[in-house]
Amino acid sequence: MNLKPLANRVIIKQMEAETTTKSGIILPGQAKEQPQVAEVVAVGPGIVRDGQLIPMSVSVGSKVIFPKYKGTEIKFEGEMYIIIEEDELLAVVE
Repeated sequence: MNLKPLANRVIIKQMEAETTTKSGIILPGQAKEQPQVAEVVAVGPGIVRDGQLIPMSVSVGSKVIFPKYKGTEIKFEGEMYIIIEEDELLAVVE
């Protein structure tokens, strides 16, 4: 990937929606709600505060939970990504 986020931004790729329920019911396209879980695909260097660089607390490959209406959606090389600031992420899935 040739996208490199600046400052304290991360680029995430949203996980695919489930196509069937746990009980085996197949969901039509409009019934699938996009999960708010994504994989981090790129991270910026961090942010400078009081003359010191504060490094990022997430890394490439981390699974994160993010708010539904935050970040900027972009299409790059045929794939959809979200650019979001690190402090807008809600949690890391371990």
